[in-house]
Amino acid sequence: MKSEICNLKLVIKSFGCQMNKLDTALVASSLARAGFDLIDGLKEADVVLINTCSVRDHAEQRVISHLGHLKHIKESRPDLIVGVIGCMAQRLGDKLLEHEAVNIVCGPAQIPQIANLIKEAIEKNKKELAITEQIRKPAPQPDSDALEEFESAYGIDDKAIPGQAFVRVMRGCDKFCTYCIVPYVRGPEVSRPPEAIIDQIKRLADAGIKQVTLLGQAVNCYEYKAAEKTYSLADILANAADIEGIEWIKFVTNYPTEKYFDQILQLMPDSPKVCPYLHMPAQSGSDKILRAMNRRYTAQWYLDLLDKARSIVPDIAIAGDFIVGFPGETDDDFQATVELIKKARYKNCFVFKYSPRPGTTADKRLQDTVPPDVKQARNIELLAVQEKISEELSREFLGKTVKVLVEGPSKKPHLNAAESNNNPQLVARTATDHIVVFNAPESLAGRFATVRITKTTPLTLFAKLTESQE
Repeated sequence: MKSEICNLKLVIKSFGCQMNKLDTALVASSLARAGFDLIDGLKEADVVLINTCSVRDHAEQRVISHLGHLKHIKESRPDLIVGVIGCMAQRLGDKLLEHEAVNIVCGPAQIPQIANLIKEAIEKNKKELAITEQIRKPAPQPDSDALEEFESAYGIDDKAIPGQAFVRVMRGCDKFCTYCIVPYVRGPEVSRPPEAIIDQIKRLADAGIKQVTLLGQAVNCYEYKAAEKTYSLADILANAADIEGIEWIKFVTNYPTEKYFDQILQLMPDSPKVCPYLHMPAQSGSDKILRAMNRRYTAQWYLDLLDKARSIVPDIAIAGDFIVGFPGETDDDFQATVELIKKARYKNCFVFKYSPRPGTTADKRLQDTVPPDVKQARNIELLAVQEKISEELSREFLGKTVKVLVEGPSKKPHLNAAESNNNPQLVARTATDHIVVFNAPESLAGRFATVRITKTTPLTLFAKLTESQE
């Protein structure tokens, strides 16, 4: 196939979560090996792929807007091939294929087929659809094998952040939170074989990767049964920590559950490679709303779980997610969420306004009762509460020397390069996932550095490279 599609220029635009970013990297790697020339601008593109997210309506509306722009471009360039892949492709299927701009619709489970789909669309000049017809049924073995082979073959070529890589440990989700579309676009929960994960991490280490982030919709629920043994995420973390070259390991996103919780958390004080960071969404502080969300715990039980985490790992940094304006959320329910945030003392948290997702239980059974202006006001208030906590926690870093992994130049630098031998502003992260910026040579990208914190804001730590490294 490579000779037939060689030198076609390809643009990939990605929306959504880290899982989507990983899928984008896998697709980009596979298409580059197939002979495509990956570029950034639309002007010279022969093929445009949009990797989509369906978790919130806003993400889908951005895709629709982008497709409108591509429709306009195709009026003068009718040979341009446009493909929509990912969660929105799976959710809308042939409805999305009806869009005038769209040539290909490909679900998350079908991404190993993407090169062939492009080839068919070009050669036969017809629209191509590849999605899972019965998304909640286990995938046929050939499809599962194709996904695993695709993941393993193309999981080492993403150079977006030097020195770092994502590794998926599980696909899909079985939690069925009433607001969430993921089980209906990503399918049932499937844990990858431990040996496949560890082999992939070993190859990443051989390629110079220093930090791996293990991904799953509920990553701490990873469970793989083989013969007499049942593997948990704790086993994966322990085995990954034994790999030479890997220095930091993170894992996201966690679902609040006690199953395997102690074993996973205990690895943090036991191994310097497992980073003391936990992203564990609560979504609400109201027990009534948590029941309506099918979150299977109470606010106090959740807070007790955070206390347990801190008792095992005193210096752990914790992040959370919240939805405001869920159907039936009263002022009292919202205030319960405010109180939970105050008690949880997150490093940071992400706040989203509820938007109904077609096909979810909440959309089918609950009326979207909270007005948009109330959702917006609650969003702003919750972020303000968290900002004060983040500011207090960030201030504790002032004057401290910390180890960071450098990601590269800042997209929006605001430090004075002239005060640092005209070195650019770099962005880095600590083991606890705090963002750090400082001026230093760009050659540090992908490497560890030691810096001293000189100034703090709620979301950013400002630093100077220690003298021993200058």
